[in-house]
Amino acid sequence: MQESDPERIGAQGDSPSLTVEQAIANLSHEDTSLRYYAAWWLGKFQVREPAAIEALIAALEDEADRTELGGYPLRRNAARALGKLGDVRATPGLIKCLDCSDFYVREAAAQSLGKLGDPSCIPVLEQLLSGGLAAAVPIPGRPHLAQPYEAVMEALGALGAKTAIPLIQPFLEHPVARVQYSATRAMYQLTQDPIYGERLVQALSGKDIQLRRVALSDLGAIGYLPAAEAIATSATENSFKLIALKGILEHQLNPEQAQSLNDAAIRVMTLMDSLL
Repeated sequence: MQESDPERIGAQGDSPSLTVEQAIANLSHEDTSLRYYAAWWLGKFQVREPAAIEALIAALEDEADRTELGGYPLRRNAARALGKLGDVRATPGLIKCLDCSDFYVREAAAQSLGKLGDPSCIPVLEQLLSGGLAAAVPIPGRPHLAQPYEAVMEALGALGAKTAIPLIQPFLEHPVARVQYSATRAMYQLTQDPIYGERLVQALSGKDIQLRRVALSDLGAIGYLPAAEAIATSATENSFKLIALKGILEHQLNPEQAQSLNDAAIRVMTLMDSLL
């Protein structure tokens, strides 16, 4: 039996609506399914009240909610929620999660640290890459590698961790395409070298539609404008194309000049209109 990440089927969609007070209270409820749902709910609805942040940080050390294979579902949901809430008080707890035995907790923590933007986590994230390709191998009986390399590299890219460049670069040659794409995405963010953007554009011509979707997501995340036309004509669903183009558009818009659009933004919006 393989442990897959991580959502309990039906746990979120079938649960009743909550108030903020109920959700915070449920994080300490004896019913672990209510605790799990509350953590998701607080992140989904971006509840930034101090009591919610504190309760979610405490949930990062939960021991009660365990799977048969030793995973920590509540910790996973709490880590994801904290990334959505944007409070850097969560940074120490998320850093601690990078040492958790549960791969998916480490993955969720890395993703959230990348969103929080606190550079204090960079050395710990870099440490997870220190073994290089030799350590980046599958775990027997599990559907993942030794570490959540994709999430770690994407976080380092988002954090602008230029010191991580020599650690990320070898992963451009990793045998798993998704890992290659994450390395490529991070290298573009850290160097702004178009060679990396073009590598992701080339991936849009691959045979595997799942990988084409991943490349679309990465191009949107880095806001690589020269990819706009290739995205619009790629052999993927329009919904994925629109999400990627939206990411590119957001990189082109100047929040201080919201009333004006540059030529690049207009070009991307025109492509988006053609897909609707």
